Amino acid sequence: MSMQADWEIKSRAHSCARTEREFAPGETFFTILVREGEGFLREDICEEAWEARNDNIQPFSFWRSKYEPPAPPRPEPMPRDDVESLLRRLVAENVPTYQNVRYILALMLERKRMLRPMESSDPDMLVYEFVATGETIVLANPNLSFEQIPAVQREVSTLLAPDPA
Repeated sequence: MSMQADWEIKSRAHSCARTEREFAPGETFFTILVREGEGFLREDICEEAWEARNDNIQPFSFWRSKYEPPAPPRPEPMPRDDVESLLRRLVAENVPTYQNVRYILALMLERKRMLRPMESSDPDMLVYEFVATGETIVLANPNLSFEQIPAVQREVSTLLAPDPA
């Protein structure tokens, strides 16, 4: 049987796959992996469902865990909208002294998968597409050296910092 080498990562469920009851914090539950076609099916089930299962069906793998609710999402160090709106404003203003800042902001948005780099026939020009809207921007490639980047990052942080009240 030819199995794919990698399997898509599946997150822990927050309720029992069989009873649909929400897991309580600290509750013991079982995770079962069963072969399904070329991959696996993951089920997270409560102890009652584990006891009531058909013993003749052997899972590929199983383990017992304690349920912990997901941690609240960590706040982003810099809100996405601020980075994007600053880049949009600086592109519209087209002030030459902000060329390096525009480049770093574009890299930040690319890292967050909000901008997608596109092919450019000119190595001195960078073409990006906004993933959500399909809008395109073209930036001059400042060809920054490693020594220049910290100063530009400080400038970006200053521009993104909220105005003191």
